[in-house]
Amino acid sequence: MKKMGFSIISSVLFVEILVVMQLPQFSNAVDDLSPFPTNFLFGTASSSYQVEVEYSMEVTGISPSIIIIDTREDFVFYADLCFKTFGDRVKYWVTFNEPNYLVPLGYRSGIYPPCRCSGSMAMSNCNEGDSEKEPFVAAHNIILSHAAAVDIYRTKYQAEQRGKIGIVLQHEWYEPLSNSTADKLATERARSFTFNWFLDPVIFGKYPKEMENVLGNFLPKFSTNEKNKLKKGLDFIGINYYTASYVQDCLYTKCDSRFGISRTEGSFMKSAEKNGVSIGESTPFSWFNIYPQGMEKTVTYVKDRYNNTPMFITENGYAEQNDPNVSLENQLSDFKRIKYMKNHIEALSTAIRKGADVRGYFAWSLLDNFEWIYGYTVRYGFHHVDFATLKRTPRLSASWYKQFIANYKQTEFIGVPKLVQST
Repeated sequence: MKKMGFSIISSVLFVEILVVMQLPQFSNAVDDLSPFPTNFLFGTASSSYQVEVEYSMEVTGISPSIIIIDTREDFVFYADLCFKTFGDRVKYWVTFNEPNYLVPLGYRSGIYPPCRCSGSMAMSNCNEGDSEKEPFVAAHNIILSHAAAVDIYRTKYQAEQRGKIGIVLQHEWYEPLSNSTADKLATERARSFTFNWFLDPVIFGKYPKEMENVLGNFLPKFSTNEKNKLKKGLDFIGINYYTASYVQDCLYTKCDSRFGISRTEGSFMKSAEKNGVSIGESTPFSWFNIYPQGMEKTVTYVKDRYNNTPMFITENGYAEQNDPNVSLENQLSDFKRIKYMKNHIEALSTAIRKGADVRGYFAWSLLDNFEWIYGYTVRYGFHHVDFATLKRTPRLSASWYKQFIANYKQTEFIGVPKLVQST
């Protein structure tokens, strides 16, 4: 995850790594009906900070692999240095990872660094900040920093290095809580105040109309020169998809004030349940319900709204609680993760069959790692990590994913491999 700030808003940048397994070429004969293109990429995602932080601080005595950035100019300098140094090997560049997730947490609720917040929106003990204004300032500067980095890459490096550059955003799928017009409008507003907030300016050069209608002059403006840079947009859209929620309107109807989102956040309320029924299979985490069809719906939505710009699923994975009372053998038998992966890949294949230009799928994550405010209490890895010894042991999901990739030529997904048929 990468964050960018401006003036008093400082932030942190670190490198996220995509471990890529390039599928071999196969015949395009008529009888080969695989939904995935011949150059489709399957792999796993990992983050240098989240797997190196403990080792770098406690073993080597050096500080974590992060860089402090205070201005857009510094970001451009850093991006230019990366392009120049690694561009002969790196062919897919991501400017920012999940800024639409980090900006609200860092500048509105104050839960994540730099922990800035104020008033009723504060969910942390912040020393300073403005929860109503700073999220839009931070987001605006991230968008402009992205545009500046893309401009540098296109102008100086892309023709020779022949790489691609994009941005990665978190996309939680939203369904209206009811068939009312108000809830349907709130659902689109929820998408605009989260995902489209960053992507509309990058692709269309302006903020979503739903944000403009609610916020008016609260939103920063783009100059003519900035709009020209934004026209260079991106080569691909990265999507991190995990879960889904119901959305209820709070702009025209009354919501529970404890859970409703304020006007500057879009005036809607999220819920995992409708009439007491969860939107998908529930998990021990209140924020994580399993909704595979949201993968297809998300990809289709992005395809339709953004002219079928090439997409990568840059993160998708299953979270488990770290329970020290569970034996290692049971921790390695992660049948639920395999089921989650299988169902989400099937949903993705459906979207591709319907015309979505998806170029790759990356599972989160290769290893159990440091999951931000959850620390080592949540495990996503294909490989179990003993956090005391750092010993790594492959789970069944690692074998399943390897087998899936080896058998990718199948024209139909015919079920989970035998090792998990008993579940």
